[in-house]
Amino acid sequence: MPTLEKEPAPHTAREATAADLEQTTSAAGYGPADRPEQTGRTGRFWSVRRLPAGIVALLALAAAGLLLYDLVSVRAGNSAMAWRRTLADEMATTPVDDPKVLASACVVALLGVWLITLAVTPGRRGLLPMRETAGARAGLERTAAALVLRDRAMQVSGVQSVRVAVGRRKVRARARAGFRDLHDVRGDLDSTLGDGIRQLGLARQPGLSVHVERPKRR
Repeated sequence: MPTLEKEPAPHTAREATAADLEQTTSAAGYGPADRPEQTGRTGRFWSVRRLPAGIVALLALAAAGLLLYDLVSVRAGNSAMAWRRTLADEMATTPVDDPKVLASACVVALLGVWLITLAVTPGRRGLLPMRETAGARAGLERTAAALVLRDRAMQVSGVQSVRVAVGRRKVRARARAGFRDLHDVRGDLDSTLGDGIRQLGLARQPGLSVHVERPKRR
């Protein structure tokens, strides 16, 4: 995720690499028990999954049509297609523990698990549901929420740069402070980001984890 930068104060240490950071850090984490009860929760948005469903439907239709055509042809007195005769012969002569049989079974099983997963999960993990207003449902992209919170964090005095990652259950912020005490910066970030999360209007308010560090002075 891109990072916004502020000009360091005259008495601020210059930027350093991750290996040059001071060991003194301050972090705060909040879980569900620390947050007020949410009202008006709504479920996640379900993906229509048009592409997987369309591909599976077309493949199944093609296979069924080809098999039906061959069966009708045999009933009409013609010989079966070469591929079906070959397949029948191989199925009759190939042992069950043959590597090709086992590999084919694994592929089919994985395909089945994938299709079941697509059927029973909502998908659209990047879209956070918001509280319903007047019966209307709305969603907020996680990337957009991260940009909003990052902009608010950059307004905190002493914050030189910050990265914000928004998950479905937790918001993680990692900031670099150019001046001020780390605990003071972290406290302001806690308050600012906490207010920002509440103002997003999400149906399920995520937890907050803040980590602040400072470049090593040389």
